[in-house]
Amino acid sequence: MQQAITHLVIRNPFGTMDVPSPSDSEVMDFAATATLSGDATDGNAAAWASSATMPDPIEGLWASRWNGGADPTIAGDTVDKWKLGRADIRIAGSRIYLRFDWDNGRRHGLIDAARDGAHRLLGKYINLTTPAITRPWVGLVVDASRIDGCFPNGRLDFRR
Repeated sequence: MQQAITHLVIRNPFGTMDVPSPSDSEVMDFAATATLSGDATDGNAAAWASSATMPDPIEGLWASRWNGGADPTIAGDTVDKWKLGRADIRIAGSRIYLRFDWDNGRRHGLIDAARDGAHRLLGKYINLTTPAITRPWVGLVVDASRIDGCFPNGRLDFRR
């Protein structure tokens, strides 16, 4: 007879697998060297997504995109190609959770981040489809329609 696991506590508001150790030394080491200017020359400055509503400065629906890695499940994908998708951002306590997809919703990721000052976010990403893949992530909340983000291999940005 199988016994149910009753002591499992999920931190994120999406009810998915949590990001392991979202504030570990790997995140802090990457955050110490990551730079995001938030200015008009940044690669995320040009509008590439649109949303009819902006109910909250951060929470809600967003568009997402990432590059810096080739997804082997996408035919012809390369490191420099943008993988576009949808995102949902929620705040739970002192943590900010950014759940996003790509490849027409077939692949999913989750970022668990904390604020570092007024506009900077520090956290870690987990590929929910391939959980062995985790990366530190740093974000900059430029305004209510733009979050610039980077991880060691590339970009992971959000727009409305």
